[in-house]
Amino acid sequence: MSRIVLSLVTDSPLTLAQPEDAHSRADWEAATAAVLRKTRKLGDNDPDSAVWDKLTRPTLDGIGIVPLGLPGGTPTPVRPTRAGAWDVRSLVSGPDAKLANEAALVDLDGGVTSLWLAADASTDVAATLKDVLLDLAPVVLDAPSATTAVAEAFLALPGAKHPDSNLGIDPLGTMLREIPVAVDEAVAELQTLARKADQHDVRAIVVDATAAHDLGASDGQELGWSIAAGVAYLRWLTDHGLSVDDAAGQIEFRYAATDEQFPTIAKLRAARVLWARVLELSGATTTAQRQHAATSRPMLSKYDPYVNMLRGTVAAFAAGVGGADAVTVLPFDSANGLPDAFGRRIARNVNHLLIDESHVAAVADPAGGAYAVEQLTGELAEAGWAEFQRLEQEWESGHDFDPFRERIAAVVAKREAAIAKRKQPLTGVSEFPNLAETLPERAADPLNDRVRRYGASFEALRDEPAAKPVFLATLGTVAQHTARATFVSNLLAAGGIAVDVAGPTSGVEELVAAYRSSGGQPVVCLAGTDAAYEEWGAAAAAALREAGATHVIVAGKAADYTDDSAAMGVDALEFLNRTREKLA
Repeated sequence: MSRIVLSLVTDSPLTLAQPEDAHSRADWEAATAAVLRKTRKLGDNDPDSAVWDKLTRPTLDGIGIVPLGLPGGTPTPVRPTRAGAWDVRSLVSGPDAKLANEAALVDLDGGVTSLWLAADASTDVAATLKDVLLDLAPVVLDAPSATTAVAEAFLALPGAKHPDSNLGIDPLGTMLREIPVAVDEAVAELQTLARKADQHDVRAIVVDATAAHDLGASDGQELGWSIAAGVAYLRWLTDHGLSVDDAAGQIEFRYAATDEQFPTIAKLRAARVLWARVLELSGATTTAQRQHAATSRPMLSKYDPYVNMLRGTVAAFAAGVGGADAVTVLPFDSANGLPDAFGRRIARNVNHLLIDESHVAAVADPAGGAYAVEQLTGELAEAGWAEFQRLEQEWESGHDFDPFRERIAAVVAKREAAIAKRKQPLTGVSEFPNLAETLPERAADPLNDRVRRYGASFEALRDEPAAKPVFLATLGTVAQHTARATFVSNLLAAGGIAVDVAGPTSGVEELVAAYRSSGGQPVVCLAGTDAAYEEWGAAAAAALREAGATHVIVAGKAADYTDDSAAMGVDALEFLNRTREKLA
């Protein structure tokens, strides 16, 4: 039998789709509209094209994340310079140099390839980095309140000459964090340390865009800040006699990676586009941007902290796909304080799983060419460039950060409104909380003082649980009341409020008996079907008031016989605070 040879090389393009599989945008709109009409998310008289508005989710920059990316209108991508695995970088911090040193050495033995050292004037740099092979493992410093002292202590160590080590100078980021720094002194410090860094063959500057992210900045604001700070440092260094290429070679950028994977991928890709444009306009021969991505500290939750393992994994995946040169996964218990050995091990192993088992690093820019990612990259680049231009104008007569902080505050207000109304859910905090959990006990971490976590308002309520529960007055059988009972129980738990559940009831007398046996709480919440409310909701409320209830809530739409309602779309924080006041 002769051997069959199959060749995919042809004179014409190979078409994998059949003619009947070719569909237009209108076809997609019609099919999608049919599904949305079945779920009542689209009216019968709405045009099919309305599906775009229904399914497009706006970011805090006002950019719409569309359900179906479309080709065209994106900037020329700047591919990552990283080839293969990214640098696995662990964060080392804490006041005890011996413990910090032990953590660093364990991380390095566990496959970490570089260290990010958070330090201050009290840090014993030599003791913290004892036995670290500095010629093999790069160290990036982060000491905004003691930059020169920590940098000089590091440079005095034998072998501190790895080309990827960095003194971490970032005076503008320090000022944004409201740590007092005089601009003239900052310029002189940067120029002096940059010269010393050059003599030791290390880098000098980290543009830490997480300084903006930790305050609550949007992705576009974070991008704009990073480019504005990078341009300022280029000017300061070239004014000191460095060439543009040499100055650019001294700078590394740090960005936050969140569990919103597509915006994170697009942000890192957009950052390379923006920095390449700056270097092109500056006459540089290189367009590369060295990126360090760190998983977001604000996205971490103090409650249900194990969920942070999942957040960190998604964020690290996005950072790797986005082309970061180095990735730090913050341990899942970072929001609770200084992480323990288990948290650090899981954090570094997330990187190893993505690199060695999932092979995410095997392809350069794997999201490149995906219409949705390319479109989002282009729109984020435009938002970042617009913010950069605003900052350039504001900094013409001095570094006034107040307008930028005001813009961040506006974004924070939008985010917190979305979180309060649970349009932006926080698993384990605003959604599906566990009042019975025991939090891990950790030593305080000063780095947490730099940030406001997304769930801070809910966490503040959980920190001081309500002294009394709400009586959950369930109307009817389990099947009849379970949906609304579950909804309101989760909502109340998010505010640190427990519930006493009546259970199945057949009428007012049985409901009141369950109420009295529970202890007669001042706040009750009716939970049942619309039919049950219509049939005996008013009678139940009246009887419960007569039995001692002083505040009656209904799960669902407001009723004239109740004092408050818990329904989808309510401001959960306002509702929870009102309820806690009534319980007190």
